[in-house]
Amino acid sequence: MQDQIKAKIKTAVSNLYGKDFEVEIDRPEEEFGDFSTNLALKLAKDLKKAPKDIAAELVEKLKEDPMFIEVSPAGPGFINIKLSNVALIDLINAEPKQDLAGKEVVVEFSDPNPFKILHAGHLYTSVIGDSIANLLSAAGANVHRVNFGGDVGLHVARNMWAIVHDLGGELPENLANINEGERSEWLSACYVQGNDAYETNDEAKAAIRELNKRLYDIALNQDKQSNLAKIYWTCRQWSYDYFNDFYERLNISFERYYPESEVAGLGVSIVKEHIPEIYQKSQGAVIFEGEKYGLYNNVFINSEGLPTYAAKDVGLITKKWQDYHYDKSIIITANEIADYMKVVLKSVEQFAPEMSKPTVHIVHGIVKLIGGKKMSSRAGNIIKAVDLLDLTTQATKERKLNADPKITTAAVKYAFIKQRIGGDIIYDPSESVSIEGNSGPYLQYAYARAVSITKKAEAKDYDLKSVEAFTKEERLLIRKIGEYVEVVELAIKELKPHHVAGYLYALAQTFNHFYESSRVIGDERQDIRLALVKIYANQLAAGLKLLGLEPIESI
Repeated sequence: MQDQIKAKIKTAVSNLYGKDFEVEIDRPEEEFGDFSTNLALKLAKDLKKAPKDIAAELVEKLKEDPMFIEVSPAGPGFINIKLSNVALIDLINAEPKQDLAGKEVVVEFSDPNPFKILHAGHLYTSVIGDSIANLLSAAGANVHRVNFGGDVGLHVARNMWAIVHDLGGELPENLANINEGERSEWLSACYVQGNDAYETNDEAKAAIRELNKRLYDIALNQDKQSNLAKIYWTCRQWSYDYFNDFYERLNISFERYYPESEVAGLGVSIVKEHIPEIYQKSQGAVIFEGEKYGLYNNVFINSEGLPTYAAKDVGLITKKWQDYHYDKSIIITANEIADYMKVVLKSVEQFAPEMSKPTVHIVHGIVKLIGGKKMSSRAGNIIKAVDLLDLTTQATKERKLNADPKITTAAVKYAFIKQRIGGDIIYDPSESVSIEGNSGPYLQYAYARAVSITKKAEAKDYDLKSVEAFTKEERLLIRKIGEYVEVVELAIKELKPHHVAGYLYALAQTFNHFYESSRVIGDERQDIRLALVKIYANQLAAGLKLLGLEPIESI
C-alpha cells in the first residue's frame, strides 16, 4: 500500500512538473491524517518555487484520486493525506513484501559450548536469533537455523582434566555414578575446577595442554574405543541432551549443530592452503595480518599446530557455504567478539568474498539482573539460563498470576526482544510478568481478552469495505492495525525485532481505548465491531508468533 501511495504522488509530480522524484512518506499523528510527505520542500529548489505553492498544487492534483478522501497542506510545505475507507481496509489486509522469496538465509545463534552450563547470554541470543529468523521467514526467505559450539579446544581440555580427576582416572564406567539430573551442574563444576587448576598450577597446566592434543586426535580420528574417548563422547552427549531440553522449553529448534570438531580440520587446511599470500607464518604459528586493513593481527594456527577459534570459524563459514550456498548469512553473538569477527571475515574475504560479503554479524550486550555483575563461566559466577527462567516463574507466583510455562517464557522473551539490540540488557523478573505494563503476559492477556469478546457473540463475516463511515475510535483502531505490515518490513530491513514489540504494545493500548469507548456486544454496530475485534486479535496473534511468543486464550 505504501508503494501505491508513493507511486500516486510520484505520478502527480510528473504530470504537474515533468519531474521524476523519489517520494518519502511518514506516519503523522492521527489527527493530521494517515500519511504525510515533505516532497514539496524537496522540489522547491529544483522548481524555484515556494514550497507552500508546490504543496497547494499537489494537494489539488491528489484530491482527484479516489484512494484519498482528504488531502491538505500543512506547515511550510508538508502534505497530509487521509485514506478512503476502502484503502484503509486494504491496508489491514496487506501482507509483508516477499523480498527474500527464494533466497537461502542461514541464521547462526545461541552457540553454547558443550561441557559448559548455559548462561543468560545464551538465553538472550537464542530468543533474539529465533525472532530474527522468524522475521526473515516472513519476508519469504528459506531460513536455516544453525548452532555452533566448541566441543574441542583448551576449554574442553580444562573440563576433561577435572572430569578425569573426579572420576579417579580414565574410568568411563564411573560416569554411572553421576545422577542424570545432576549432569549439567557436575560438568559446570568441573569446568570451574579445571580452569582454576590451569590458572594456578603449572603441573596441571602442562597436563591440560597435553590432554588438549589427545582430545583433538580423538575428535579427528573419531576414536570411540579408548577410555578417554568414551568419557569425552558420553559427556559431550550429556551436554547436547541438556541443550535440547532447554531449547524445547523455549520452543526453539535448530536445523543442525556444527560442532567445532567438524570444522576445525577444514579450517586448518584452508588456512595452510593460503600461506603465504593471505596467512603468514610467525614464530611457529600462522597469523593473519589484520593491521593491513585497520584491524589487528590474529593467530589462526598456534605454535603447537592446533587451530584457534579463528581457524575454526574459517572452517565453519566454509562449511555453511558448502551446505547452503547462502544469499545471506547472519551470525548473532555478544559484542565482545565484534572486532575478532571483523578479522576473521576480512581474512575470508581475501580468498572467498562470496562467503564473507553476504555475512552480517549482529552483536548484543551482556544480560544482567538489576544490580548484577558481568558473568564469567570460568569463575562460576554466572546467571544460569534455567535460573533466570525459574526466577520469572517465581515472580509470577509472587504476583499471584498464572505460572503457565507459556506465560513465563513469553515474559522473558518479550523483555529481551523489546529492547534494541546492542547495549547491555538489565532484566527485572517482576517487571517482565506484569500484566499492567509493557510485557509479554500483558500482550497475551490482551489477546485473550479479544478472544473472549468474540466468543460472547458470533462474529459474522462482514465486508468492512461496505461501511460508509467509521466512528473516530473505529478508525483509529483500523489505522493502527494497518501499520503492522510497514513495521514488520522495517524490522526485517533493519533486523531489529524490537520494532514489532513496540508496535504490538501500542496496538494493544489502541484497542483498550477503543473497547473502553465503544460498546461491542449489544450495540447497533455489533457486527462491524466484532469484525474489527477479530481482525485485531488475529493481527496481535500473528505479531506474537513472529516474536516467538505463544498466544493463549486465557491467562
